[in-house]
Amino acid sequence: MNSNLVLMITIFLAIYSTANYYVGWRGWQGLNLSTAPVRGLCYKIVVCLLAAAYPLARLGESYLPSMWIDNLTFLGALWVGTLYYLCLFTLLIDLLRFINRRKIFLPEKLTKHPFIITTTIFCTTLLLISYGTWNARHPLTQNYEITIPKPAGSLETLQVVMVSDIHLGNIITNKRLTKLINRINQLEPDLVLFTGDIIDSNVDVLQNQNMIDNFARLKPKFGTYGILGNHEYFDKKTDLAIQYLEQGHVHMLRDQSTRVADAFYLVGRDDLSKKRYTGIEREELSTVMTGTDHALPIILLDHQPHNLQDGIEQGVDLQLSGHTHLGQLFPNNLLTKKIYELDWGYLRKEGMQIIVSCGVGTWGPPIRIGNHPEIVNITIHFQKPEHQSY
Repeated sequence: MNSNLVLMITIFLAIYSTANYYVGWRGWQGLNLSTAPVRGLCYKIVVCLLAAAYPLARLGESYLPSMWIDNLTFLGALWVGTLYYLCLFTLLIDLLRFINRRKIFLPEKLTKHPFIITTTIFCTTLLLISYGTWNARHPLTQNYEITIPKPAGSLETLQVVMVSDIHLGNIITNKRLTKLINRINQLEPDLVLFTGDIIDSNVDVLQNQNMIDNFARLKPKFGTYGILGNHEYFDKKTDLAIQYLEQGHVHMLRDQSTRVADAFYLVGRDDLSKKRYTGIEREELSTVMTGTDHALPIILLDHQPHNLQDGIEQGVDLQLSGHTHLGQLFPNNLLTKKIYELDWGYLRKEGMQIIVSCGVGTWGPPIRIGNHPEIVNITIHFQKPEHQSY
């Protein structure tokens, strides 16, 4: 285990432990459990079990039955999301109390009933998490209609379905994938594109849950293509992930360009995180696009919407990306808006159009609040081919 990974795990555990202690302690105070030994003991046991669920699931992956791991992972991930909002609400209340001590503005009755405040925080969080869990399991179809002002052989229109950030694994299982494949097929696309983070971390889930056969059910006219995301590197079995997906007829583009139906180009970049996990830089886009005929439409797949100017300089017509999740949990979207020039939606920049998906799956907590999971359905119009007269 490298030192960077050890440091990341140590920092995560320190923050996670502190957050659990803080929420548990404030809940204990607010519910006045020091005067109720039995209820207090039950409270401690429940909080400790919830806090331990996710770490236990990660530590026990090689030793516990898969059903136990799946249940522990789901429960632990759900608690991480719940803890996030409990922390936000509790911090807000503590901040208001701190200000109120210096300049009283809160009603006296409110400050004298911490039980009501604590119960309100818990109920509000429970409702929020219930909605977010439901929302995460019901993706919408996000439609775009764009024009690329170039001829594409005999094609005038191309129907593309783009899916990003599925995160297949213990939480998003083959059952969810089946529903997703059914939804994609109902849209009757000409082309299906997966823009990274197809798996969450464990590559073997593709074979163990028969997901390969599910991918093979896609039958678009011009094929199914995919690229790597950062999560395909987590298990250090990137080549195996590509092998499995290719068996499912998903043609993986890894710093490659391919001409499709003599009508347009698909350019697939390796993920930006490649160097972090392998020590090897991904290829420059200019190198990947060597030999590309710029008279035809060029569609670039790049998991992270990083450095959009690169695609513009290389004459890309349409870039498709994901990765951001639009923060997944509000108000994290405020951070993604600061980090990325485009963290979700559509942008035209100079001669290039960009579509960034917030993804169809979830990472960590199986919850989405402040955004909707999506299947992106794109209708692309091309310039009509010129007909020569003889």
